[in-house]
Amino acid sequence: MEIQASGDVRIRNILGRLEMILDNENARIGVDPTFDLKASNLRKSRCLYELTMLNRRQAAPTDVSPSYLSQAKHIRNKLATNSEKVEAHLEACRSVVELLKTAAQDADADGIYSEEQFRYGAMV
Repeated sequence: MEIQASGDVRIRNILGRLEMILDNENARIGVDPTFDLKASNLRKSRCLYELTMLNRRQAAPTDVSPSYLSQAKHIRNKLATNSEKVEAHLEACRSVVELLKTAAQDADADGIYSEEQFRYGAMV
């Protein structure tokens, strides 16, 4: 029984950390330019890994407390919101990269010979 209680505390701690990470990320992504998405993602991944390791040690799925299932559903909703925000952030990054790429290509096409035109002219 002591092992179960120890696991319960660990699960509660991990779920609490995961929820704080998600709340922080959901509040700051796309708003705070200093937000480190990579570091936040590493923290989320670590929590999910720890939960996976604890879950493997459970004797059966029925060993999980109903209160954790409720908390897990709540966190699943936060993860869905987080997924949408991360996807929107990545799409915005792709758009900026495309704009920069187009600007660089336009700057290269300033009326002077391109590299391809230069090669062709050198062969003639």
